[in-house]
Amino acid sequence: MALRRMVHALDLHSHDLVEEFGITSPQLFCLRALVESASLTVSQLARRVYLSPATVVGILDRLETKGWITRQRDGTDRRKVQVAATKDGTLLVERAPSPLQARLAAALALLSEHDQEETALSLEHVVDLMDAAHVEPAPILESRHAGGPSRGDPEESQPSRRDAAGEP
Repeated sequence: MALRRMVHALDLHSHDLVEEFGITSPQLFCLRALVESASLTVSQLARRVYLSPATVVGILDRLETKGWITRQRDGTDRRKVQVAATKDGTLLVERAPSPLQARLAAALALLSEHDQEETALSLEHVVDLMDAAHVEPAPILESRHAGGPSRGDPEESQPSRRDAAGEP
């Protein structure tokens, strides 16, 4: 039941984000990284958010269409594309709630070191019970929901094991 409540909380958070702000969690995660860094290349952004460059390009296409980012070819190396948040993108990041994993990390940080270790061990035990120790962690805590990514939209879905390099 606890796992079901966690999955349901992820669904609710993701749905609320799309409904209220018109942005998915992966899009918001990329946009936040751009606002924090002022400007990044596509490769730098992909490394920062632990997604493949191909996945990031699809996310950037959507963010650019909505006017939340700009892309500009590097003047000295035309192969590099600099990406930056627009004023509207920065305002959106300021208004949107922090990603769910950031809230969880902040709450966990308030626990004693002993309780943090106990929680981590318990979660690892659940992973073992689910026979999921071989599964790479997804970079973004998000589950699919009716208003979010669909099977036909791989650019916004959870990355495959080869795309996920760990947690941000």
